Amino acid sequence: MTTSLVSVQTLAINGGSPVRETLLPYGRQTVDEADIDAVVEVLRSDWLTTGPKVAKFEEDFAERVGVEHAVSFTSGTAALHAAAFAAGLKSGDEAITTPMTFAATANCILYQNATPIFADVSPDTLNLDPEDVESKINPQVRAIFAVDYAGHPADLDAVIELAKRKGLLVIEDACHALGAEYRGRSVGGIADMTVFSFHPVKHITTGEGGMVTTNDSKLAETLRRFRNHGISSDAQQRQSAGQWHYEMVLLGFNYRLPDIACALGIEQLKKLDAGLARRREIAARYTAAFSRIPGIIPPAVRAEVNPAWHLYPIRLEPAALRSDRAQFFRALRAENIGVNVHYIPVHLHPYYRERFGYRGGEFPLAEDAYSRLISLPMFHGMTERDAEDVIDAVRKVANFYSAANSSNDGR
Repeated sequence: MTTSLVSVQTLAINGGSPVRETLLPYGRQTVDEADIDAVVEVLRSDWLTTGPKVAKFEEDFAERVGVEHAVSFTSGTAALHAAAFAAGLKSGDEAITTPMTFAATANCILYQNATPIFADVSPDTLNLDPEDVESKINPQVRAIFAVDYAGHPADLDAVIELAKRKGLLVIEDACHALGAEYRGRSVGGIADMTVFSFHPVKHITTGEGGMVTTNDSKLAETLRRFRNHGISSDAQQRQSAGQWHYEMVLLGFNYRLPDIACALGIEQLKKLDAGLARRREIAARYTAAFSRIPGIIPPAVRAEVNPAWHLYPIRLEPAALRSDRAQFFRALRAENIGVNVHYIPVHLHPYYRERFGYRGGEFPLAEDAYSRLISLPMFHGMTERDAEDVIDAVRKVANFYSAANSSNDGR
């Protein structure tokens, strides 16, 4: 049962009744009986690992995003690592990326013994600022890793045009952006390589999993070999050909996504469009409500872009509130709204501080955004009541901490 907002005057963190009686997570998977049946069918089959479901999932995925090749991996991180390898990154090379991302985007550059170079973000979308990217290009830079933050595509035309002028590859980290559209084109076939994630909080899930898409057959061949120990054929191909011989042609990893996971992915992909539509409905409802609440800044959407809404990150406006982000965050959690923060800028993590000497202040736009960001619940399994609870809780907390409200002292 949901407590009526009208009857709530005191924040739950201060002893009042919460908006919700149970916690609403910021994201979660949706799995139905068709998904379960598909996995059980594989468990009863001859192939549990690299079998026919892998090829089927890859074919379906490539068709959905409108690209020639889709190569599956055990996680989005493994897919990013493979893309960095296929891009030819090695010791002495550099690649430019954003600090406003999960650490895996930059880590995959380090896995190749190359060096990540950060560029600051645009103030509206929090995606890479192409002008700052250009200022960071030097003879050692080989690639640009552009992240589609929260599901809003990066400024791809500007980044790709810059990369072509400088002779660089563009790897789009679209782990947030499956189903997003950029100027009438589906994300997945625009950059040289595009990386997706199938973690449970993403648009579709395979438990853990990832995919790299590309229109370049040579890159696709390298990706397939890299995920299979660097071997030039897989077990199903050898069985079909009735031969045992195989050759390792490069140093790869075991990053193969099994048939069990791909069976789940095939079924999940069928529901992608419905899930996207639901996320967009929730986002529109949120934006309409939060645009009217002082102190709350909804995420920006550029013209000719249709985001996928993996996250819905609001920013707090300090001048309009008598609380900082930490206090606001704790208040929403006490209302049983499972908010989160995405992300601590990568260069501020202890590992990057210690290894590269970052002290803070290097990327002021990303750092300022981080200090004010809160990710609200956003997943396609949310009900109308769930969405309304989020709006009620944000309104309740914002009203309590409003700088214009002198009747509360913030305690």
